[in-house]
Amino acid sequence: MKKIIGLFIVIVLFGTTDVLAQRTTDIDGAKDYPLVSRFKGAVIEYYRVTKWDSYKLPVFENDITKPNYENPLKLEGTIIRTQYSVSPDNNPAFVMKNYEDAFTKSGYRILLKGKPGEDFDEGPAGFGGDYYGSQKGLNLGKFGSAYNPIGNHKAIIVAKTIDAGKAVYIVEVISDFSNVTLITQDVIEVELPKTGSVTAKSLAEGLSAKGHIVLDGIYFKSRKAEIKSTSAEALKNIAEYLNAHPKKKFVIVGHTDNTGDFDANVTLSQERANAVMNELITNYKVNADQLKAFGAGAVAPVATNVTKQGRALNRRVEIVEL
Repeated sequence: MKKIIGLFIVIVLFGTTDVLAQRTTDIDGAKDYPLVSRFKGAVIEYYRVTKWDSYKLPVFENDITKPNYENPLKLEGTIIRTQYSVSPDNNPAFVMKNYEDAFTKSGYRILLKGKPGEDFDEGPAGFGGDYYGSQKGLNLGKFGSAYNPIGNHKAIIVAKTIDAGKAVYIVEVISDFSNVTLITQDVIEVELPKTGSVTAKSLAEGLSAKGHIVLDGIYFKSRKAEIKSTSAEALKNIAEYLNAHPKKKFVIVGHTDNTGDFDANVTLSQERANAVMNELITNYKVNADQLKAFGAGAVAPVATNVTKQGRALNRRVEIVEL
């Protein structure tokens, strides 16, 4: 499991001090989020887990260059806020770059990044302005913090990944405060709809009824053809069916939504189909003569691509009996 990096929303602190006496050890009971590596030298000043609440995240779906304050993404799930302090020689832009490199290397999707006042505007409707600093602000102060994360120089990066049946949004707000650099990290875990895992029985029934079936339970890293370890159960069940019917032949078909370049989507769908086929042959002892792989890209949707839910349904891998 690769570590991921956190989600952000700025918070206003009431009654905070102007000088931070930086701790040398973490506060009692605090811990790093399992998927997010701690910035080197950082110490936990604040830690809170909220088992269930709502969270407004100001991002645009296809634009990472500016916050979306007017119509923020509304999330519900577990919210974990951790506030770190680190020595001030690690300036906010430097810390943000480290997080960006880690996110990118791990295959996470970047939803927002920038340095307010430089990459996008500040002010009453902007990051660090009254929109966050008043009772109209996003998330208000309900998740708390040790120190006010709105400093004179700020940076922000927001990322998303899928892990163990959850969409994990990670926000890192980095700012200067007194004699330290603060890293205010929010992680929001959102449960994905339970689609279940394909079974040998469901394969038999689906193929008998329609000649094809979606292979639920197979997960890939975002925009990549690397199969996640959480797909093991589904792959085992698919192999069980295929090995029980050695004379039948099938095509593994990859599909995407229509987001992005057409040719790139065709390539990605082919690579994902290849990955499933090769995994079944190499690690689950399926006869290579039974299988072919094909990438259909976005040309065979099962739902509209206008909505997020529809696009999620269109991103799939199917098996088709020849």
